Amino acid sequence: MPSLLASLKSQSAPLETLQRALTSERVHHAYLFEGQDGVGKELAAFGLAQALECERRAEGSWQACGACSACERVLPKNGVSRHPDVVVLERALYEPAQIGRKNPETAELSIDQVRTLVLARAAFPPHEGRAKVFIVRRAEELSISAANALLKTLEEPGARTHFVLISTQPDALLPTILSRTLRVHFASLSDATLLEILSARGVDGVDLAKIAALAEGSASRALSLANPEDRAERDAFVARAAKAVESPDAMLGLELAEDAKKEKDVLVPRLTELARHYAEEAKARAGANDSRASRAAARSRLALTAVGELEQNGAAQLVVESMILKMRSA
Repeated sequence: MPSLLASLKSQSAPLETLQRALTSERVHHAYLFEGQDGVGKELAAFGLAQALECERRAEGSWQACGACSACERVLPKNGVSRHPDVVVLERALYEPAQIGRKNPETAELSIDQVRTLVLARAAFPPHEGRAKVFIVRRAEELSISAANALLKTLEEPGARTHFVLISTQPDALLPTILSRTLRVHFASLSDATLLEILSARGVDGVDLAKIAALAEGSASRALSLANPEDRAERDAFVARAAKAVESPDAMLGLELAEDAKKEKDVLVPRLTELARHYAEEAKARAGANDSRASRAAARSRLALTAVGELEQNGAAQLVVESMILKMRSA
């Protein structure tokens, strides 16, 4: 198995940054990997951890072997790494009792998780590897108290201790956190790269070029768009949303928004599909000189606006409810 960093696609600038750090043995104590979902941020985070922990990596080299016990155990399973010196933090990843809580983390990554997984280990050396690596998924979800607790360790990290914060919304982080991290930007992937990824995953039976174009540079979005079950669920959402927009019964829109609260993680591709639905309707109506083309185009823009609001951590229920109300009056 090749090293994770070696499999990073179309991210030459971030890869060069990490290669220089590893070959010079000057890996920064805290990185912020920023960019949209599905562009390789998490792959690079675990790739850096793998290189730091690899039992066979020679001094002056950035390549992990990918085959030793440490390299294999760094790979996440059920969201967490199996290596004792690679610790993953993420909202709701752990059962409440595991992090000293009574209730689940519903909205934020809590201070309890930071205390249990970071502060309790900060004073100790790596258990068995060359370094301790803390990977924080969706770092923008850190609560204020959790961010402040983490800040103390970022200011004075222990020897051989590294942090990688991953975020799609870096400006939502505290300025004090931003000032203590080295920001590494991950660009959107090209359509050609997305086609390569889809082909490598054995995706067929669909228009790959169309999927790549709709994915807007995100591999995870492209794979979701290509998944038959996901496609069926998106189609059902689009049909339900369109019915709510046209129905005289406003309750249909409110019910859709209520359900959206429980489906935030899959809303972006569904709303993107809704935007495409109305864009295609607008194109068809314009071709037929139908005056309703402008209304369909306006609804497509409203769906895309809702996508942007969700990506800025808007409340799913309120975003969908507002979108439906505006579409009804468009």
